[in-house]
Amino acid sequence: MTKKISEPAGLIHAGPAERKRAMGGHTCRACRGQAGHQVLDLGEQPACDYFPPADAPGPDPVYPLRMWLCSSCGLAQLMSDPTVPEEPRGAEPAALVAQAADAVERVAAAGLLTADARVAEYGSPHGGSWLELLGRRGVATVPDGEPAEVVLDCFGLMHAADQSAALSERVARVAPGGVLLLQYHALDAILGAGQWNALRHGHYAYYSATALAAMLTAQGFSPRRAWRFDLYGGTVLLAASRDAAGAQPPPDDSVRSLFALDAQAGVRDPLALRALQRDAHDRAQGLRDWLLAEQSAGKTVLGYGAASRAVALLRWAGADHSLIRAVVDASPAKQGRRMPGTDIPVVGPDRLASERPAAIVLFLADLLPEVRAAFPGVEAAGGRWVNAEMLRSGLAAG
Repeated sequence: MTKKISEPAGLIHAGPAERKRAMGGHTCRACRGQAGHQVLDLGEQPACDYFPPADAPGPDPVYPLRMWLCSSCGLAQLMSDPTVPEEPRGAEPAALVAQAADAVERVAAAGLLTADARVAEYGSPHGGSWLELLGRRGVATVPDGEPAEVVLDCFGLMHAADQSAALSERVARVAPGGVLLLQYHALDAILGAGQWNALRHGHYAYYSATALAAMLTAQGFSPRRAWRFDLYGGTVLLAASRDAAGAQPPPDDSVRSLFALDAQAGVRDPLALRALQRDAHDRAQGLRDWLLAEQSAGKTVLGYGAASRAVALLRWAGADHSLIRAVVDASPAKQGRRMPGTDIPVVGPDRLASERPAAIVLFLADLLPEVRAAFPGVEAAGGRWVNAEMLRSGLAAG
């Protein structure tokens, strides 16, 4: 019988007294409210963006990693983060590039990229800029701090510890009659797919359309239109503009449909979000059970994608070099390092050929079409790609 994993040290089980103590002093990053609920606790975790050199001795420093849901505005958020961002720039996935091109086409079709439009972009530190795509359409980029007809935020807002101040900065740069475009990983998608390891240090907010509407209202803006994409299991591009009586249309059906999805998923319900705690255990146990079975069968396993969301999963599963020989990543900046909190090295794609693994655990599901096309030799040699998100306790790997 497979040994069951234990939750990492530092988890707070959801008793009323413990929750009350845990909540002491926390203030919402958006509305400044203090009423809320801890909904997910991943224990003590290494900084998800610190990839030490492969030969650096451990143990790595660890920090609490918890999610809190504000009862006032509904924003799900990181409770605390004493870490300092240090992440090496990763390789930009083809799925992210394709989604950006699709989004620009949709925004242009909606008439939001006029011939004289100027753009200001707030990008993610992980990459994914749209400026080149917009430049091809003649949209000029304004210098830092200047107003623009299109202010674009591509997964950037979530990296701001002070959500209210960061959103205020962005709306202040929207020129009269302009639009604010916010792209985010949707909380209803996180809940629906059990993506508990979307929680990480450096990502301070996890948005629903419902919460963003409340945040925008506080800034004198309202959502007007939205587009949804399959990236990361469900991302949204939300268009918002200033409130002006009689001058702006109300939210259209695309926005109202997001509100309906939020209500169905229970994005403001602490009990709905606490299901992520169960998902964390089930998926970590599933990964560990599968890795032990592969090890018992004498099979070599590699990972692919040295992503931040793999860090907590590997730690919860108790995975080490004996279970996963190495994690392959296309980013030269990450090669020669190791996964935070483990002894698993990060290596280049050449190891796929030299190791001839029986299986490669894929930590980012969006990469599957890309890696299958780029490395046909894996399957030709009898190896298989295994989606880490499909491994659950009690389920066999497909």
